[in-house]
Amino acid sequence: MIGLPAVALAACSSTRTPVVQEPQVDPYYLRMYGAILGEKFPIAAMDLRRVDPRWWRQEVPYMTTERPGTLVIDTPQHFLYLVLEGGRALRYGIGVGKDESLVFRGTATIGRKAEWPRWTPTSSMVKREPERYGPYAGGMEGGPTNPLGPRALYLYKNGRDTLFRLHGTTEPYTIGTNVSSGCIRLMNQDIIDLYARVPTGSRVVVIN
Repeated sequence: MIGLPAVALAACSSTRTPVVQEPQVDPYYLRMYGAILGEKFPIAAMDLRRVDPRWWRQEVPYMTTERPGTLVIDTPQHFLYLVLEGGRALRYGIGVGKDESLVFRGTATIGRKAEWPRWTPTSSMVKREPERYGPYAGGMEGGPTNPLGPRALYLYKNGRDTLFRLHGTTEPYTIGTNVSSGCIRLMNQDIIDLYARVPTGSRVVVIN
């Protein structure tokens, strides 16, 4: 048997580590989800490599009979749509309730808006998970560790607070999952954007 040259043997047995290219993120989205420093509390940039692009904010075709300005929340698909003119909508990825019994259904209106809102767990939350929520039964001031994040939109029905909110999160990488205690969570950059677009009194339709 004729032996291979030493150089050829070396080439065949190479253990060179392959270079792995990091996925490139469009600068448009890097700006959209960048750090926000002009707030009462600074908001960190999102590491978009940890979030599926389907959950990033984007304008999409959307045919509906709802009027522009309406919020349509599709909880099974984990999307929130702000209806625009011309069969279009601004779509946001959301996190929803971890149990169907915890999710609001039907129609409501935005009855109140708040920046860096105070958070108080409901009595049912405290009863359901006393060790987790009991220490906060008296409420928690707004801030970077507050689970409502930098903004909250409060859902009202027939003039009464439903106790369901659209809000930010301290766990932005859970967007697209069933993880909350019933409220709808968005990435902090997204809830700030939505808050600026939606006035009090806006119609909300929750599909479940």
